[in-house]
Amino acid sequence: MAFLELKNVSKGYGPSGHRSEVLRDINLQIEKGEFVAVVGYSGAGKTTLISLIAGLIRPDTGSLTLNDLEITEPGPDRGIVFQNYSLLPWFSVYENIWLAVDQVFPNWSISKKQQHVEKYIAMVNLTPAREKRPGELSGGMRQRVSVARALAMDPQILLLDEPLSALDALTRATLQDEIGRIWQEDRKTVVLITNDVDEGILLAGRIIPLSAGPNATLGPAITVDIPRPRDRKAVNHDSRYRQIRREVIDFLLGVGGRKHTAITKKLVLPDIEPEDLTVPQSLNGGRRRPVRRHELKRETVEIDT
Repeated sequence: MAFLELKNVSKGYGPSGHRSEVLRDINLQIEKGEFVAVVGYSGAGKTTLISLIAGLIRPDTGSLTLNDLEITEPGPDRGIVFQNYSLLPWFSVYENIWLAVDQVFPNWSISKKQQHVEKYIAMVNLTPAREKRPGELSGGMRQRVSVARALAMDPQILLLDEPLSALDALTRATLQDEIGRIWQEDRKTVVLITNDVDEGILLAGRIIPLSAGPNATLGPAITVDIPRPRDRKAVNHDSRYRQIRREVIDFLLGVGGRKHTAITKKLVLPDIEPEDLTVPQSLNGGRRRPVRRHELKRETVEIDT
């Protein structure tokens, strides 16, 4: 059995009879130590997928297991990094990470907790900013704290829910390199959710496209067999990179592309006759004003001829 396995998972939202199915028949197997990227459109259900794996929501049908245990609720075995950092604004970098470590490892000695926290602050290159609060940090630095906090919990799997999507291009590129470096050192099992095909190829060992919603489902997995560490400049000239990118985009634009729904709707036109622009304003007292149809009256007039 795979380390993480999703079998026939479906999830929808809304009241009975008007329920909208977001994900349909999701089947996914991830081995321990893999870095897998799921790439899809915004609104396709990527966050729903990561929330199911995190145990934040339950599937309507199907099952999810991690290390042979069914996922039924959130747990410290799954560390998650969201888009919005989710840091406590009144705590420093050190305190935000300490709080997570203290909750997960309550029986550790204070000195062991301190060493553990310092290790992960250093891993994301934030030691000089350890006493700063989130409001004093840039967006990229805040996201580094989120990554360090998740890793410090020593989870079995790290879930990244579009963690870099709110960052500017340069900061995003820097953090992509940081995530790749950390994975090389730690070899945690990672599931990255992203709408950036290039980001998925740069970081992951396997990339899986998610079709457009509703009823989104996973497409064929593609192995990213490009040697690591990957240099973003060199990889752009790699023929295998171009092939993988083309396959993912072809799926997203083709069978997995945006779905269109045809609807029939009755249109009610306004009950008004427009102004007659063919009549000069100087004739017959000027143009007729716009009038409603029910205001129009037909009269019979007799004239001498």
